[in-house]
Parts: sequence; C-alpha cells; structure tokens
Amino acid sequence: MRSNITGGPRKCNSFLLGVVFASVTWTVIIILYSRLVKESNLNSGRLSPQPSSLMVVHEFLPKDAHNKGNVEGEDKHQKMLAQLQPKKLENEIGMVRSLEEQRIRDQGYKNHAFNTLVSHKLGYHREIPDTRNALCADQKYPDELPSASIVICFFNEDLHTLLRSVHSVIDRSPKKLIHEIILVDDNSNLDNIHHEIEAYCKVHLPIVMVVKTPRREGLIRARMFGAKKASGDVLVFLDSHIEVNRDWLQPLLARIQEDPKSVVTPIIDIINADTFQYTPSPLVRGGFNWGLHFKWENVPQWNLENAADFVKPIKSPTMAGGLFAMKREYFEELGAYDSGMNIWGGENLELSFRVWMCGGHLEIMPCSRVGHVFRRRRPYGAPDGEDTMTRNSLRVAHVWMDDYKDYFFKVRPDARHLSYGDISLRLKLRENLQCKSFDWYLKNVYPELSLPSSEKESNRLKNKWQALDPGGKKKFQPWHARQRNYISQYQIRLTGSNLCVQSEKDVKTKGSYLNLQPCLRVKSQVFYFRLKW
Repeated sequence: MRSNITGGPRKCNSFLLGVVFASVTWTVIIILYSRLVKESNLNSGRLSPQPSSLMVVHEFLPKDAHNKGNVEGEDKHQKMLAQLQPKKLENEIGMVRSLEEQRIRDQGYKNHAFNTLVSHKLGYHREIPDTRNALCADQKYPDELPSASIVICFFNEDLHTLLRSVHSVIDRSPKKLIHEIILVDDNSNLDNIHHEIEAYCKVHLPIVMVVKTPRREGLIRARMFGAKKASGDVLVFLDSHIEVNRDWLQPLLARIQEDPKSVVTPIIDIINADTFQYTPSPLVRGGFNWGLHFKWENVPQWNLENAADFVKPIKSPTMAGGLFAMKREYFEELGAYDSGMNIWGGENLELSFRVWMCGGHLEIMPCSRVGHVFRRRRPYGAPDGEDTMTRNSLRVAHVWMDDYKDYFFKVRPDARHLSYGDISLRLKLRENLQCKSFDWYLKNVYPELSLPSSEKESNRLKNKWQALDPGGKKKFQPWHARQRNYISQYQIRLTGSNLCVQSEKDVKTKGSYLNLQPCLRVKSQVFYFRLKW
C-alpha cells in the first residue's frame, strides 16, 4: 500500500512533464510554421522583373522519373528543390519599409493611379530592354533628318515619372535631332509641381521649355497650346508617363522626310503601373468599334508575309493618340486638333479619320518603340464632371461619318439628343481640304470593319455553331459551362520560388486578374491545354 502511495505522485509528475514538453514542442512548431507562411505571403503577388522567369510545370512526367536511385539523380533532385525555395526579397524595389514609404505609395495610387514609390526609387535614368525586332539594328537612316519639337502635356503628374520621361528622351535620342522639348503644364493644382519642374529644368535641362496654360484646357487644347510654341520641323507628341526605347526617333523622322503627309506612331510597349516593369507589346494596329471606342487588333496576315515586313511601315486605320509624330506645317494645314472638343477622348479617332480622308497616311513604325504606363483608371476628369468622351464622339460622328453616324446612334441611342457644340468651322475645314467620304474610308482603309446591322455580324456566333453542328443536335453552351477536350494540365511557377500564378476570381469569370501565390493544387492555379475546334 505504501509503495503505491509514493509511486502515485511520481507518475503524475511524469505525466505533467510529458504534457508540458509536448505543449512546448507544438508551440515551437506552430511558430515556425506561421513564420514560414507569413514569409510566403509577403512574397506572393510580386512579379519578377524578368519576364522569362515564369515557367510551366507540366503534370505528364515520365512514369520512372521519380524512381532513379543513383546519386546523380538524387543530386539533381536536391538542386531542383533548392531552386524552388522562396528567395528573400529585402532588395525588392517595391517593398514598403516605413510609414513614409507607405504614404508615398498610397498617395501615388490616389493621385496618379500608379505606384509612385517604385517610380521614385527607379530614379531619372534606368536601363530598359531593347524590345525591337532584331532586324531593326541593321536599318540605316539618312544623316540629315528633320528636327523634332517634343511636346509633352501634363496635369498633376508625378514629378519623378515626368522627369524620367524627359530624361529618357534626352538619353536615347541623337542630340542634333532634338530642336526642343516643350513641357505644357495644363494648369496643375497639385502641390507645387510647376515651380519644381521649372526650377529643375532651368538648372539641369536647358533644352526644355516649360509653359503653363492660363486655365485648365484638357489634353486636346493643351497640345494645341504647345504646338503653337514649337518651331521644329516635326511635332512629336508624347504622354507624360513614358520611357522611349533605343533609336526610337530616327524611324519616325525618316518616314516623315520620305513622305511629309505621313502621320507615324511607335509601337507602344507596356510599363506596369504597379511594378514599372517594362515589357514588349505585340505588333498590333489601331481600330475602333461603332461606339467610337478605340481598340487594338491584329495586323492582317497579308501585311506580314516575310521577315522584312516586320520592320516596314504598317498602315493603321486609327491610332491610340498618345504618341505620334507629324510634320509641323502639315499639322497646321490639316486643322490641328478640333478645339471644340473638351479635355480628353475621341480626338485620336477624329485625327485618324481626317488624316486618311484628307489625303494623308497613318502608319506604325515597328522599329520605334516607346513604353507607356498603362493605368487601370484615369485619376482625373473634366472639372465640371462633363462626359467629354461622349461629347467629343458626337462631334466626330457629325463632322466625319456622314450617314454612317446612324450606326453610332444604334449603339449609343442615349447620345442622339445631347449637346456637342458648334461644328460649322470643322465642316468648312472638311470642305476646304476636299476630303473623301466616310464610305471611301471604310472601303479603302478599314474594310475589315463590319456593320452592326449586317447579317454577317449579328449572326456570327449562331452561324459558327451551326457549322460545327449541322444537325442542330447540340445546344449552345455558355463559355463557362462549355464542354472542352482537355489533353493536359499545368501550373505556372515563378523560377527559383514556390510561387505560382493564380486567378484572382472564380475560373468561370473571364478577364480576372492574375497574381502570385504559394503553389497549391487548387483550381485557380491549374491551367489546361485543350484541342481547339
């Protein structure tokens, strides 16, 4: 009995020690696991500055791939595992390290719709990839080319981004070709940007002329204001958040020298608004729809039959409008911009129609590339809240589209009775320039554009399904529920990490954003190859 009494507390103490030890062990494990998860989350959503760093991890590996027991195979396996471990991002340029940096980033998104913290850290000079076709390096241009007046308009622009735009022009352009750079401040009211940019240019950039409109005019009239200040042979209009690429200016000037009625544009590369990563754009041309919205579309195959075609001028029905060049005298002769348009919107289509219909040519120069920050929203609009896009589109329709404007009103019946101002001067301009009809434009410049009421357009999907199922046995299937013949599946992993591309929304949602998250076997990270019909 006594031995049992004395042994009881010892067993109880041992049990309690075991519980304490197990608790401590699990606590340490949980802390380490939480730190690992936290580190992975910090790394998620960050894109590598190298576009080639995403790799596809396929699921159809050979059956014996994991059964090799030799040392060499084990070493390769360990090296692969080491490469897939997440790397530390202490030097990541976009990482927020203080409350002040967080303020800069958040304020930048609010005022400019892009990451100003990253932009500030990049400085005024940086290297960007040469995204031109390899044949562009062999192109030869005349020693004597017309001089260029670079016109950059801005309103409440971020100072660092604006100055990097200007420095990129100076750094990557032959000095003898730049007659002047004109910065037009469209009466900015944010901070003290006008005085800061004026003081900087006075000391560091004497070639830059800084002017200010007496009141807010908007992009269209601000560009006209800047063009009147210019005295170079050629006007080159650029946006205020761009970076020009190598030898960007010579192709534009050479083409205008060859054909003074050519209005030329560069290929517009993409600068990511969040990371400022510079990536190339494909070779596309400008178009529009019957709502008078600009759109990008593929260049017709007959324009690109051999390698040399990829460096030749490519005719484009319209242009985006932010970046282009034309002879200064021709700009004035053709009627500059429509000063009756307000702020922004529609001016690119108006000028595109006018160029083609009044004897000129609109072309893309593939060997000229300029990067542009593509923002997800416009951080400002008209001071009075006017829908300037609709007003300006109405002026385009009534001046240039003849009877085809009825198709615009079929898409926008709400706009039929809205005010668009006096267009008598623009109609007189069209008469004086002896411009062709809009019917001629559609037949000779943009025959690919189908009419919204045509049987071809209205029944396009119906005819497609009838061709696939002549007997009509299959019912139309919505995109997200359509049967597909998948042949394999894969994930897209960031090289040197355990981060994979993940769809932000449900897989049924088209156009959802992609981000980087820790690799997991979840539906939002699995992509598929399928047989196309």
